[in-house]
Amino acid sequence: MVSTCFSSNTALHGVLAPRPSSSTCADKTQLVPETVNKFSERTHTCGELRVDHVGREVRLCGWLEYERMGKFLTLRDGYGSIQLVVTDSRDDITSLLEGITHESVLAVVGEVHKRPPGQENKKMSTGDIEVLVSEVVILNKAKKNLPFSVRDHNKAKEYLRMKYRYLDLRFPEMQRNLRLRSKVIMKMREYLCNYCDFVDVETPTLFRRTPGGAQEFVVPTRLAGQFYSLVQSPQQFKQLLMVGGLDRYFQIARCYRDEGSRPDRQPEFTQLDIEMSFSNREGVLSLVQELLEYCWPEHLDRTPTPFPRMTYRQSMEDYGTDKPDTRFSMKLQNVSDLVRFDDESKLRAFSSRPDCTVRALVVPGGGRVLCLAYIASECCVLPISPASVVCCLYPQAHLTSSLKSKLQNAARRQFPLTRLISCSSSPGAHWRDRLAGLFSANCLKALEESLDVHQEDALLLGVGSEQQVLELLGRTRVELADQLESRGLKVRESGFHFLWVVDFPLFVAGEGALESTHHPFTQPHPDDVHLLGQEPLKVRSLHYDLVLNGCEVGGGSVRIHDPLLQGQVLDYLGVDQRSLQHLLDALSSGCPPHAGIALGLDRLLSLICHAASIRDVIAFPKTLEGRDPMSGAPVPISEQEQKLYHIRSLAPMDDTCAESAQTSVLWPSGSTIGPTESCTHYYEHSKCLQSVHTVALVLLTVADKRRAPVVG
Repeated sequence: MVSTCFSSNTALHGVLAPRPSSSTCADKTQLVPETVNKFSERTHTCGELRVDHVGREVRLCGWLEYERMGKFLTLRDGYGSIQLVVTDSRDDITSLLEGITHESVLAVVGEVHKRPPGQENKKMSTGDIEVLVSEVVILNKAKKNLPFSVRDHNKAKEYLRMKYRYLDLRFPEMQRNLRLRSKVIMKMREYLCNYCDFVDVETPTLFRRTPGGAQEFVVPTRLAGQFYSLVQSPQQFKQLLMVGGLDRYFQIARCYRDEGSRPDRQPEFTQLDIEMSFSNREGVLSLVQELLEYCWPEHLDRTPTPFPRMTYRQSMEDYGTDKPDTRFSMKLQNVSDLVRFDDESKLRAFSSRPDCTVRALVVPGGGRVLCLAYIASECCVLPISPASVVCCLYPQAHLTSSLKSKLQNAARRQFPLTRLISCSSSPGAHWRDRLAGLFSANCLKALEESLDVHQEDALLLGVGSEQQVLELLGRTRVELADQLESRGLKVRESGFHFLWVVDFPLFVAGEGALESTHHPFTQPHPDDVHLLGQEPLKVRSLHYDLVLNGCEVGGGSVRIHDPLLQGQVLDYLGVDQRSLQHLLDALSSGCPPHAGIALGLDRLLSLICHAASIRDVIAFPKTLEGRDPMSGAPVPISEQEQKLYHIRSLAPMDDTCAESAQTSVLWPSGSTIGPTESCTHYYEHSKCLQSVHTVALVLLTVADKRRAPVVG
C-alpha cells in the first residue's frame, strides 16, 4: 500500500506528479541530461545536488537512512545521501512520517535550500544544502528490526551481510565497487571492439572434463553414467575459434573451479578471456598494457607502461614466490656458499640433502617493532616432523600468537624439509651470539660481512630443500611486512605496481609423473625444445603472468599449434590423447600460431577498489565453503530428480565413510561390489565442507544393461 501526502492540486503520474517542463518552470527546474535520471520518475539522485541547485524543485527517490522528530530526514540512494527538512507548518507530513522505519522507500518533492550558516556537513557531498519537503510518498514501509543497520560505523559480520546481501548492497562501498566494476568492464569491451576489432564470442559452459587442469564441477545428465563438466575456462574453445578463422576473440567469461576454501578464490568467477592468431608474447603483453591504460579509472594514478618484467627464476630467488609484491624490497639472499656444516651440526639432517640451500631474510626494524629482541639465553625448538624442526631464537612470549601460529603452521604443514631460524640484534646482544650454537665462527664472520644487519633488525635463515626454503621465506616476508605495517611502520610504497613474470617452467614434478605448470596447451620455449626428451623439468615455457601488488591478476601463454608437438606433450603428462582428439584434429586442420591471456576481473577489481576481499566486488558471492547463505544453496534434490539423473544421495559422511565409498559401491539390495566389478563406468564425487552436509555421488552403468544403481 502506498501512503501519500500531496497538496490537493497535485496531479499524479504513477506515484509522483509529472516532471515540470522547461517552458513552464524554466526559472526553477533544469532538465537533467540524458543520464541516470532518464526514464525515471525522479529529477535528481540523492548525491548530485549542490549549491548551484538552490531554488529548484526536485523529486527524489530512495531509502530512509535517518529520521529525527519527524522534521529531519536523510534520504539515500545508490548515488549518495541528502538531508530533508519538514517545516513546522506541515503537520500532515509529520503525521505521515510518525513511526516510519529506517530503510523504508520514499519519494519526495521539495525545493533545494542552502543550509543555515554553521550547519553545513563537510562529510557529505551534499552537506551545503538541504531539501525543504513539500510532498511525500511512502512507496514501501520496511519492517522493524532488520537484521542489521546500513551504517558504516557498525557493520555486521560478513556472514550476516552475505545472508542478507540485498541489504548489504545498499552500503555506499558496495555501490561504489559494483558501479566501478561495470564501468571498467564496459571500457574493456569498448577498447577491444571499437579500437582493436575483436569479436565478442560466447562459448559453452557445459563441456567435457579437461585433463590436467583444476578440479571441475560435474553435472549429471539423463543419460546414465554420462556427465558434463562446468568449464574451468574457455581454453579449448578459444583455440578452436582461432582454427576457425576468428582471429581476434574476447569474452567476459564465467568460469568454474571446485578448488576448496581460499580467501582469494570463488567457485564461480569472471575473467576477461582474450585470444589472437598470428601473434606472439610481445603482442599479447602490449595489448594488455594498452587495454589497462584505456580502462583505468580516471580518479586513480596512472601506471607507467611498459610494465617491468622478471623471469620466474629471478622472482623465486629474490622474493620466494612467482607473484612478488615489488612495493617493498626485503629480498631474499643466497648465503649457501658462506655456510658449512660439520657432522656434529644440529642442521646436518637438512644440509645433507642434495638440494640443500641456505637463504637469509633481513627485516629492517623487525626486532624492534615485532618484539623479536632476544631476552632468554635458550632457543625454542618446535617439532615439525621426525626429520625436521623449526627453531625460534626469541621467546614465544614476545611474539604475537597469530604470527607465531602462522609461521609454525606454514612450516609444519607445507615445508617439512625446512628449518626456519629467526633472531634479532638488541642492545647488549648481537645476532651472532644467537647463532653460535648452530654455525662455526668462520661461518658467522662470513655472514656478518655479507648481510647488512643493523641493531633492532630481524634476521631469518632458512635451511633445507631449496624450493621449500624459498616458498617459506617468501610467505614469511609478506607476513612480516603486514605485521610491521599493522604497527604503524610504512613498508610498502603506495600506488599500483604491475609486473610481468615470464619464462615459467613447462613442467613440474608431480607424484611419480610430470605435471603441467599451467595447462597442457602451453608452447615450450623455442630455446629449450631440445630438452623435452632428456630433461623436461629444465624446459621453460612461453607462459606469462601479470602481477599487481603481489597478486596474480592475469595469466596466458603462446599456445601449441603443432599437433605433433601437442601429442608429444600430452604423452609426457600421461594424458590419453583420445580425450583431446577433437583438439588434435583441429590442430591438424590448418591451425595458425596463436596466443592469449585471461585477466581475473574479480581479483583485479578488488585491488582497484582497495577492497578487503574479492567478495566485496561481487554482487552475490559464495562463502569460503562454497555456500550461499542467502538461499542456502547447495541444497538437496528430490528423489524424483535423483531418479531422473540416475543418482542417489547418502546421509552426510565423515572422512572414513567417504574414503570407503571410493573403494566399494552399495547396491539397492544392500550388497556391495568393488568399483571394477560388473560396471563399465564409475564416478565418485565427494566434498567435505566445514559445518555443511555433504553427499557423494556414485554412478555406474552395468554391463548386463540392468537399471544403473546409484550410490551417493
